[in-house]
Amino acid sequence: MTRVLITGFAPFGGERVNPSWQAASLVAAEPPAGLDVTAFELPCAFGTSLDALRDAVLAHAPDLVLCLGQAGGRPGVTVERVAVNVDDARIPDNAGRQPVDEPVVPGGPAAHFSTLPVKACVAALREAGVPAAVSNTAGTFVCNHVAYGLGHLLATEFPHVRGGFAHVPWAPEQVPDGTAPCLPPATVAHGLRALLATAARTPAGHDLNVTEGATH
Repeated sequence: MTRVLITGFAPFGGERVNPSWQAASLVAAEPPAGLDVTAFELPCAFGTSLDALRDAVLAHAPDLVLCLGQAGGRPGVTVERVAVNVDDARIPDNAGRQPVDEPVVPGGPAAHFSTLPVKACVAALREAGVPAAVSNTAGTFVCNHVAYGLGHLLATEFPHVRGGFAHVPWAPEQVPDGTAPCLPPATVAHGLRALLATAARTPAGHDLNVTEGATH
C-alpha cells in the first residue's frame, strides 16, 4: 500500500466551506485501490499551516503528499508546477496576518518544484473527465505558502517523500448565481483519485514529455 497524505484548508475570506477540504475528505473516505489515504485539514494561516503540515507528515509517514487549496475563478483542477519563496497577502489570513514581501523560509531557495509528475497528473484528471491544467503560479497567499513549505520540508527533512500542490475551483454552493466557474467536490475528488493513482505508479523523476506550457 502506498501511504498518501492529502490536505485541504479550512474556509477563509468569509466563506462557509472550502472545496479543497471537501474534496480531500471525499478522497480519504473512498481512496483508490492500493492507496492508504489520510486527509488532514490545515488552518488557513501563515506559519501555523506549515507547523500543522509538518506534524501531519511526522504522524502519518506518507509516501506521497498532495496539498490542495481553493482557487476561485479557475475552471478546473490546476496542478502546480512551482512555488516561490514569498508571502504577499492581498487579504488577511484567518489569524489576521497579512505579510507583505516576506519569505516563506528565510534563506531558502527562490523556488521549489513539485516532485509529483505534474503533466501525468493533469492527463489523469482529464482522462477521468475533470477539466485540468498545469499551473505555473500558486499565487502568494497561504496556498503558495504551503506549496513552498511542503517543497522545502521534503527537500530538507523527508527526501524520500514526494509531494506537490493542486488548486481546485469553487464549489457550486459558493457561486449560487452561476456567474463563475465551479465544480462539485465529488467531481473533483473523482479526478484526484486518478491523479493519486497515477502519481503513485509513476517512478520518481519521470513525467509525460508533452507540451503544457503557457505564453503568459
